[in-house]
Amino acid sequence: MQDLIMDESRPLDPSTLPIFRRKVVGISAVLLPFEEGGKVNWPEFRRLLSWTMAAGLVPAVNMDTGYVNLLDEETRTRVLRETRAVVGGGEYVAGGYVADRPGAGWNRDETLRAMGMVRRECGTPVLFPSFGLNGQEEGAIVAAHEDVGRDCGRFIAFELGPMFAQSGRIHSAEAFEAIAGIPGCIGTKHSSLSRSLEWERLAIRDRVRPEFKVFTGNDLAIDMVMYGSDYLLGLSACAPDVFAKRDAFWAKGDSAFYELNDILHYLGQFAFRAPVPAYKHSVAMFLKLRGWISSDEPHPSCPRRPESDREVLREVARRLGVLAGE
Repeated sequence: MQDLIMDESRPLDPSTLPIFRRKVVGISAVLLPFEEGGKVNWPEFRRLLSWTMAAGLVPAVNMDTGYVNLLDEETRTRVLRETRAVVGGGEYVAGGYVADRPGAGWNRDETLRAMGMVRRECGTPVLFPSFGLNGQEEGAIVAAHEDVGRDCGRFIAFELGPMFAQSGRIHSAEAFEAIAGIPGCIGTKHSSLSRSLEWERLAIRDRVRPEFKVFTGNDLAIDMVMYGSDYLLGLSACAPDVFAKRDAFWAKGDSAFYELNDILHYLGQFAFRAPVPAYKHSVAMFLKLRGWISSDEPHPSCPRRPESDREVLREVARRLGVLAGE
């Protein structure tokens, strides 16, 4: 396994990686639903939270799927309070988001404040990428994570590719290994959309800290759970119940996993095509087709998908057996 990391002259071979039939830890982003006119539909948000928990997945709020970068602080705070009220003593994760601009310096105090807001509402904070954090050299980035760990305790790191957000950054293998060694950091969401980079991280994890979680954020390759990743996905917001069913098949070693995963995989490829941020409109369309939300309006600043997408999404919902009225 270590040779796969150190020898850069040959590509990673997935056939040499372990394939586990195991219980997958599933964290699902929850869409923040909007009505026409740009108003949040809070009752439907609470229902989406409840259905995610009922499926056995851990809800994730104030993430990209929840438009965290487009919300004001008052709305982000209400998201946390609404979530805590719904989950009760259950588990959830939430982005600790700092709104800054390109060229900004690392704002330690504001970052710790954002992470603390999540902790006060009994959630596990995710260190959401910011320009100030990721604009540093890698040693300073690792030191910032160590600082967060000392102040915050339990948290999740986040590697985000720039195709999702301009403030995103994918770290070197050495920086990933250093972050994985921080005691308070229980895992990292890895959203490079690269299988090779994620396989590399799994090999590092297995070598240095087996209990550390690599939560795949690769919505184009959701089968990364076959190689030892867990997940924190936006795609699962479309169907947390179906993802939970797929995960149960994997835990049992049931070959039905592959057939169900294939349909979900297609949904990911379709919904997360360029421009990638428009996937949130795809999620809203799909949830409306399911009858889970009443409007498929995205946030007013979110890019939209064409009307022709609806028929493709309708067929996927039909194949998954979740189309409303059927």
